[in-house]
Amino acid sequence: MLRDLLDEYGRRLGSPTEARWMAEQATRLEPGALLAHLGDPVADDVRHTLDSWVVRRESGEPLQYVLGSWPFRSLELAVDRRVLIPRPETETVVGIALDVIGATAGEAGADRVRRVVDLGTGSGAIALSLAAEGPVDLEVWATDRSSDALAVARANLAALARHDQGAARRVRLALGSWFDALPATLIGTLSLVVSNPPYVSEAEWTGLDPVVRDHEPRRALVAGVSGLESIVEIVTRSRRWLVTEGCIVIELAPHQADTAVAAAAAAGYIDVRVEEDLTGRDRALVASWPGS
Repeated sequence: MLRDLLDEYGRRLGSPTEARWMAEQATRLEPGALLAHLGDPVADDVRHTLDSWVVRRESGEPLQYVLGSWPFRSLELAVDRRVLIPRPETETVVGIALDVIGATAGEAGADRVRRVVDLGTGSGAIALSLAAEGPVDLEVWATDRSSDALAVARANLAALARHDQGAARRVRLALGSWFDALPATLIGTLSLVVSNPPYVSEAEWTGLDPVVRDHEPRRALVAGVSGLESIVEIVTRSRRWLVTEGCIVIELAPHQADTAVAAAAAAGYIDVRVEEDLTGRDRALVASWPGS
């Protein structure tokens, strides 16, 4: 019976909750419907799937990769080892970006927050969320230097198109490193640059939780010796691509906040600040470009 299988897997995983999530996914039952089926026999294919998932999880593989998808704001995103796992901190970054868009969209003659780019899009979490939740005339570009990551983003874009064709049509995926993926015609036209770039240092990487270090893509996590390399590069290069009073929203680690603010101010940005995540920790650099 399903009840017995859940008990066994809950003990093996040390988490009845994870066992239940796996069972819901394998049986395709809606969340909360599992209780009504605890006395049901388990089909062989479902048992085989659950067995393989539990073994993978016991080996240390992240639950999100085992399940193959994970919720992010209003979306259910496909995820695997080609991309970072979407996290609540990045959901906060999307919320900040949407606030930036909303703060200027209603101003008289303000049409500048209409073209945005998500640099290093990975699974497409930020870009697709902006398209799904932002204004209907928003144009969203999403770049990544990894063709593997972009394949995941493309699959998630196709999934978005199945239930929101309008949002999906607003997204353009481009292969390349940061701004190098964009056509030169976009120089000076971007209203918003948003990114969850690598911001782990080489030294920090060795001390990461093995679940992260041994499974998630290293180059999507590690920026370099200091951990600030990607943040500083985006701050510096964004100036050429932004419209006057265009904004940057860049995810960072709390201990990087002061240095990132100083870098943005030194680069000539105004209204430089750091926004907190839901736990009250510094999480996103926000700044405006005054133009030349």
